[in-house]
Order: sequence, then structure tokens, then C-alpha cells
Amino acid sequence: MADRAAEIAGAAGATRPRRRYSLLTRQDKLVLALLIAIPAFVHVALVWLPTIASVLLSFTQWNGIGGLDKLQVVGTKNYQTLFSTYPPFWPAVLHNFVWLACLLFIATPLGMFFAVLLDRELRGSRIYQSALFLPVVLSLAIVGFIWQLQYAPEQGFINNVLGTTRQDNLIDWLGNRNLNLWAVIVAASWRHVGYIMVLYLAGLKSVDPALREAAAIDGATETQAFFRVVFPALRPINIVILVVTIIEALRAFDLVYIINRGLNGLELLSVLVTNNIVGEAQRIGFGSAIAVVLLLISVGPIIVYLQRAMREQAS
Repeated sequence: MADRAAEIAGAAGATRPRRRYSLLTRQDKLVLALLIAIPAFVHVALVWLPTIASVLLSFTQWNGIGGLDKLQVVGTKNYQTLFSTYPPFWPAVLHNFVWLACLLFIATPLGMFFAVLLDRELRGSRIYQSALFLPVVLSLAIVGFIWQLQYAPEQGFINNVLGTTRQDNLIDWLGNRNLNLWAVIVAASWRHVGYIMVLYLAGLKSVDPALREAAAIDGATETQAFFRVVFPALRPINIVILVVTIIEALRAFDLVYIINRGLNGLELLSVLVTNNIVGEAQRIGFGSAIAVVLLLISVGPIIVYLQRAMREQAS
């Protein structure tokens, strides 16, 4: 009889669902939901919705006044005008690529050079790191004001050092359309070098010292060991720096806009977007078309980076 009762109790216990216990309370779940939902909402509201709106507005003609009833759908007319009859567009594209080339082939190697020097644990290396990284902490608007003072024709530091030309004239660095782009790129590179230096310095700290020791045993010099052993080991950092540099060159805006609103030889794609949407013309549809072109150019390097990252994870 007792065995029968135990068997019935065991069968009842087997059919009774087990109670699930969670380490998170209801309040914890609510907090986690808010921590995920609020940033997601802000990201969608400030990034995705404006992006989708720009793509849609690029096929319209609208000055932003009078409500959406004044909006006219024009198809691809904005893009046709942009590529064929809008004079500042192709110079702006060229300026962006010149900006990219200078950052990629001058500022980036210079930042890598400083990183290699500081990786040797020199005396006072912390001070040097702070001095090189200080421009990165400053906003680009502040950097623009600083270099405006340096390039000032009469009171500027650079002209006071170089003196006058053969014609006894002071160089107008920011007013001369043949010089101002290069002058502004120097200011952008001054800031970019510190950023690249920090990224490469972090990558060098993660390289296995045994690689350098093995190269030294094989008789390689420091230069040979770096380019044949260390630099290939920095491949993930190199990809990140390449993508960051491309995006940095494409989104350049603050420096040229502070100096002369991106005119007189300083035209960039980002400046054309601003001047058409919020400038005197207020051609929101046409400015959105330029923004879409800039978006497509920017997405390319990001897609390449994601493909490489996914391949590395899969392997």
C-alpha cells in the first residue's frame, strides 16, 4: 500500500510543471528594456529616419517653406543636374579625394612613425603622447580657429617666421584659392596624426614580443623586422585605420566652414549639402541628392571592412 502511494505521488510530481527561476527580477528586466529601447529609439530617430527622408527627398523639389503640399516629385532630375550642370560638384569631389590622399599617405604614416618611436618606452613618452594626442581632444571648430590665427597674413606665426615674398608681399594662406586647401589639410593632418598614433600604439602593445626576438635572431634589422614581421601582424589595425581615414576625409566639414563657409577653393561635398539645404538657396531636394551621393561613397569602405571582419571570424 505504501509503495502504491509513493508511485502515485511520483507520477503526480512527474506531470507537475517545473517552476522556472530567473536571476533577474521584474525591475531588472524593466531597466534592461529601457537601456536597450532608449538608445535604439534615439538611433532610429536621429540616424535612420533622416537617412531615409534624405533618400526620398532627393527625388523631389522643395524649398522647405509652405508645407509638404509644395513638394514636387521630379524623379532623377536632381541627380542629372548634379552630375552635369552643377559647377561646384566635381571640384568638391576632387577636393575630398585630395583630402583623403593627404591623410592616407602623409598623416597616417607620420602617426605610425610616432607610434613606433613611443613604443620604445622613451623617457618622457607619456608627455609626448599627451602632446600629440591633445589636438584630437579639441573640436574641429577650435582647431579651425587656432589655425586661422597661425595663417593670419600680418599677425600670424607662419608669416612672421617665413617673412615676405620676393614682391614684398605677405602670403594669404586662406584667401588664395591655390593655397587654402593645402593649408587646411595641414590643419586636419595635425589633428589626424595624434589619432593614428594612438591606434597604432595600442596595436604595437598587443604584438607578441617573441616575433621581434625571432626576427632579431635571424639577423633582421629593426626596419626589416617592423615591415616584414610587425606590420603584417597589425593587419586588423590597418583595416580599421583605413576605414577611419576614409570616413574622416569624407565627413570633413568643420575646418573649411569655419574659415570661409567652404567657398573660394574649399568646396567639399559636406559643405555643398549644408549650403543647399540651410543656405540661401534652400534647395532641400537638391541638397539631399548630394547627401545621398556622399552616403553611397561612405558606405563602400564600411561594407568592405564588415566583409573582411566576417571572413576573419568565419575562419
